[in-house]
This record gives sequence, structure tokens and C-alpha cells, in this order.
Amino acid sequence: MTAQTVTAAPSSPSASRPPGPWRRAGRRLARDRASMAALAVLLAVTAACLLAPFYARDVAHTDPFTSNVAGSVTIDGRSVDIMQPNDNPLHLGLSPIGPTWHASADLLGADSQGRDLAARLLYGGRTSLLISFCAAALCIVLAAMVGIVAGYVGGVVDAVLSRIMDIMWAVPVYLFAISLSIVTVSQGLKLGPVTIASDNLLIPICIIALVYVPYAARPVRGRVMTLRRAEFVTAARALGVPDYRIVLRDILPNVTGTLVVLAPLMMALAMMAESALSFLSIGVQAPGASWGTIIEDGEGLIYTRPMVAIAPGLAIVVVVLALNVLGDGMRDALDVRDSGRERA
Repeated sequence: MTAQTVTAAPSSPSASRPPGPWRRAGRRLARDRASMAALAVLLAVTAACLLAPFYARDVAHTDPFTSNVAGSVTIDGRSVDIMQPNDNPLHLGLSPIGPTWHASADLLGADSQGRDLAARLLYGGRTSLLISFCAAALCIVLAAMVGIVAGYVGGVVDAVLSRIMDIMWAVPVYLFAISLSIVTVSQGLKLGPVTIASDNLLIPICIIALVYVPYAARPVRGRVMTLRRAEFVTAARALGVPDYRIVLRDILPNVTGTLVVLAPLMMALAMMAESALSFLSIGVQAPGASWGTIIEDGEGLIYTRPMVAIAPGLAIVVVVLALNVLGDGMRDALDVRDSGRERA
């Protein structure tokens, strides 16, 4: 008998290569049921808000930005006025119709102008989500720039930037945002030859991003100061590598995890700030709508038609809670203490 030699097929480099830190973090996050539930809620809310034009045009057949106090809706084959007499003994005054639970006829009721609340809720969600996302992204970019420069350069630059951040930190967030909003709402924003109108969404985006920069810049600065003393940074400097290459190739990739963890938390803070400013009429301006402006519309109806204020308030609570849960899950998944081991 002749012996047969069996040669094993060489394994591909990708099969033997260990998963990277981002893939391990993604696997840990995918196994976190709370984070996945929060992500599903955020995706569902975002998808619903993106479908606002379809709902208003093809389902509710209404214009949520046009007053409709003299209009009526059809419920179970009968016409019902949108503005109805109050429920007091003398039936004095008029109140908008309450929830009908019919998608084609003021599902959640109407506001004081007779506009469909459900349609305005979806349109307002688009505005609130857009402002909070853009403000959080801008805040993260500015905080990364300030934190990396202050932490890496150090010395006088660090001292100056840190004192500026301390001054901004000392002023209450909402007082700072309200002060800036009052000025820009009355005059707009002029940046040299460029003038931004007071009703432009760029104004609340820039204001909210600016007031939260110190909150995101501090942890970035601390992380960069730790990395600056790391051996691989010291070795790169000894080899004569330029500082900008060290920052781009060594510092920034190691700070990205911190920035990713901060993103959903900053978005939650931005959403609450936008809602507060819009509620005070110094955020989103008419004819635009956000969840904060809808709560303002429902303030005068809190005893007769509370759904006008409750619905956007619940939407804010749900989104902010989901963002915080997702942020906690991302923090645990990207925790450097767990980077070398997998969770059971």
C-alpha cells in the first residue's frame, strides 16, 4: 500500500486575522438588547417623520401649516366641525376637536388653529431631529478641534482655550442659549457679507452646538493629554514625524471612540435645548414647526385638549430616552477596559 499525503489548504489571511476593535464593539453592541431596542425606536421615529408629507397628503388629506378653524372632518360618514363648543355648562368659546383615532380625520385631534395634530407632530419631528442631529454633529466637530489642539499643544494654547471653556461652562446652558437666541431672532445673524435670516434653522443649530462645546471638549482634551504621553506618540516624535501627521494618524483615531460615544448624548441634549428655545418662541420660527412649538401651541389648551401638548412631550421623552440608552450601550461597547475580551 502506498501512503497518501493530504495537504491542507492554506487559510486565507482574512480568516486568521482577528477582528478589529470596531468590529468587536459592534458585536458587543448588537448583543445589547436594550441598545438594539433603543436603536429600533429611533429608526422607527425617524422613518415616521420622514413620511410626514405622505401622511399629510395621501392619508390625512390636510395641510398642517394652514389654519382650518372653519373646516370639518368626516367621521363614520358624518361631518363634524373641527372647532366645537367647550364642555362648560354654558358652552362658551370653542375648542378644537379631540382625538378621533381615525387616520384620515384628525387622528390625534387638532390645535387651536384647526390644524391636524398628527401631521404637525410628524413635520415637527423632522425639524427637531434635523436640528438636534446637525447641532450634535457640529458640536462634536468643534469640540474635537478644541480638545485636540488644547490637549496636544498644551502650554499657553491649552491655558487660553481651557479658560474660554471655563467661562462658557460657568454660564447656565439655557441662559446662554436664550441670550444668543434673543439677539439673533430679532436681528438675524450677520457674518461679514453673509446674512442669515432669523427664521433659518442654521441659527438654532449654531447656537445649540456652541453652548454645548465645553461639555464635549473636556473629555476629548483629557483623552488627548493621555495619548500625548503614550509611547507610540513619543516614538513618532523621536523619529521626526510632523505634528499634523501624529494628530491625524495617531491621536484622532484613538479619540474617535470618545467622539462616537458623545454623539447620541449630545443629540439628546440638543433636542431638549431646541424644544426649550422653541417653546419660548426663540427657536424655530413660524411657519415652521417643531415639537417645542407644538407644546407652546398646546399650552392654552392644556385643560380642554391636553393631547396637543402631551403628544410632542411624549415624543421628546421617547427619543431622548432612546438616545441615552443607545449612548450607554455604545459607551460599554467601546470601553477600553473591555477592548481585549469578548463578553459572554
